[in-house]
Amino acid sequence: MTDIVLPAAIQAFVDATNRGDSDAFLEAFSDDPTLEDWGRVFTGRVGVAAWDRSDNIGKQSHFEVVGVDQGTAPDVYVVTVRVTGGGYNGTSPLTFLLRDGKIDRLTIAPS
Repeated sequence: MTDIVLPAAIQAFVDATNRGDSDAFLEAFSDDPTLEDWGRVFTGRVGVAAWDRSDNIGKQSHFEVVGVDQGTAPDVYVVTVRVTGGGYNGTSPLTFLLRDGKIDRLTIAPS
């Protein structure tokens, strides 16, 4: 793990998930985000909110950040999290693309 501090939007994403705060979770995203979860694509805030209900806060997910790396382009971060809760449990990389300080794209893939 490098010493990169999480950008505010990514920290808000983690903190909101861990608190179960869906409103704060959505505020971490841009106005027209894309979220891809193991090939399933959710678009816009409506899509991200649906994913949050079905796969994230709706499953009482909890994230523990175990690694952070700067991605291959500016504003790209790969954050490895250990997930626990009522849904997926395990470790997974989350690739974030930020735009104007918000999460514009989140890709969740198997590790």
